[in-house]
Amino acid sequence: MYRSRILSSRLQQLAAAFPAVVVSGARQVGKTTLLRHLFPDHDYVVFDASLDQENARREPQLFLKNHPPPVILDEIQYAPELVAAIKRQIDRDPRRAGQFLLTGSQQWQVMKSLAESLAGRTAFLDLFGFSLQELSGQESHGWLSRWLEPGDGFFEWCRSALRYDGGLQEWLWRGSLPRASELNKALIPDFWSGYHRTYVERDARLAGDINDWQEFGRFVRLMSALTAQEINLSHLGREIGMTPQTARRWLKVMEGTYQWFELPAFSGNLTKRVVSRPMGYLADTGLACFHTQISSPQALGGHPLFGPLFETAMVCELMKQAATLATRPAFYHWRAAGGAEVDLVLERDGVLYPVEIKLTGAPGRRQASGIEAFRSAHTHLRIGRGAMICAVDSPRWLTEDVLAIPWNLL
Repeated sequence: MYRSRILSSRLQQLAAAFPAVVVSGARQVGKTTLLRHLFPDHDYVVFDASLDQENARREPQLFLKNHPPPVILDEIQYAPELVAAIKRQIDRDPRRAGQFLLTGSQQWQVMKSLAESLAGRTAFLDLFGFSLQELSGQESHGWLSRWLEPGDGFFEWCRSALRYDGGLQEWLWRGSLPRASELNKALIPDFWSGYHRTYVERDARLAGDINDWQEFGRFVRLMSALTAQEINLSHLGREIGMTPQTARRWLKVMEGTYQWFELPAFSGNLTKRVVSRPMGYLADTGLACFHTQISSPQALGGHPLFGPLFETAMVCELMKQAATLATRPAFYHWRAAGGAEVDLVLERDGVLYPVEIKLTGAPGRRQASGIEAFRSAHTHLRIGRGAMICAVDSPRWLTEDVLAIPWNLL
């Protein structure tokens, strides 16, 4: 069964305005399904690392002659020679929108080449796993856009807004990939086992020239246990017995294949933003549960990673919602030298929005102390209302400007 994606309308708008659109994301997030559903009449070709499909790499110009636009070119990173030919094709008719719809699951040289060669003529769109809105069959883009708008109507809207009716622990344990959301619960470990094996033994090896794929697989499992933590490369290297340089290179491989992402530290001092440690997250909590041998949703409830996985999932949810916005907020985390911290700081239009993520159903003013410390440390900056995403049944104000928001709000 096809599920409507919250990025559908944005993708259609981009395809109607740009000659080429690149949809990127991790393997099995639904890139191909989305494009083929929205553009059923387009020609379609999928590339593979081990096969030169119709001599696309050897004779790119002839390949495009056999597949004139509009065409969907799936996994374009396996046919890098096509980039120059695509540019020449677009240059012949630069005002024609929607000529090439491309997908990619690696942020490597091909994507960089596309961005440089087709600057101004290509739009990029990141696709993630299913959002709570998509799992619920709702077409709304989520509550974030309302939160970022000025005005006092959010609280009243929030009280009557729809909620995702699934359980928190099962949602985290299954993860957000389309296939994982549909399978019988007993088959979820088998799905993630196959996913991990294909990723480590094929995708990562091709993307990062990794020779010791067993050691890299162990590294990926370690990073699953470190999701929602600050990244200390020296400490990480000691944990797994490698140099900080190798740890950073392998993290870049995970990031380049959309399995890992990092949020920079916020500071009013731009220089400190660069040198401070980032916060790192595994891209899907289902994969993290598999890597850390969490056998069921019930087992997750008493596991030490329950809180970090909840934080990981909610950060991902806000990023999915932010991807629907024409102007997306910047994402940061914040930690003061004295220990005060805020899980997320969103920045848009010169305003900072602090967000805490707490696995509690009974939050109080004390849990909002990090947001208050952030305000006190940045009195010279514009700071909007704060939010605490948690397991409350209904929204409520914790302080004059910090609102507790249900995690399953749609």
